[in-house]
Amino acid sequence: MKQAELTQKVTEYIKLNDNFADWLGVEVLDSRPGYAKISMKIRKDMINSFGSCHGGVTFAFAQTALAFCSNNYGNIAVALETSMAFTNPVFEGDELIAETKEESKKNTISVYCVNVETKSGKKVGVFRGTVYKTERQYFGGITVED
Repeated sequence: MKQAELTQKVTEYIKLNDNFADWLGVEVLDSRPGYAKISMKIRKDMINSFGSCHGGVTFAFAQTALAFCSNNYGNIAVALETSMAFTNPVFEGDELIAETKEESKKNTISVYCVNVETKSGKKVGVFRGTVYKTERQYFGGITVED
């Protein structure tokens, strides 16, 4: 199987089985080896007492983008360390776009950067994540071609 095919298969698996991503309302816009782009719309139940989106929701959205990107090689990857800078507030009705790029790929440890913006292009967060790639595969026994 080609890597691009495996990436799409893993992406579909995550979309169908990640209940939290489903609750967030995540849509996958693009997924390929070392890259993922997702979107979601901010709902009223995501708004805090200040009238803006709870930072935990924005963080969870960015971490979900990390998951789509870091798992798309076929091995189950788990976060080791994450951090996020919140650069602008997010409000009800905003559509967020998270674009994840792989910065360093190793056999077991990889590093990613996730930029989160509104659909209109306002940057609302920068997220960095380091993941551990386990030996567990989504679909065991598949040989990947370049």
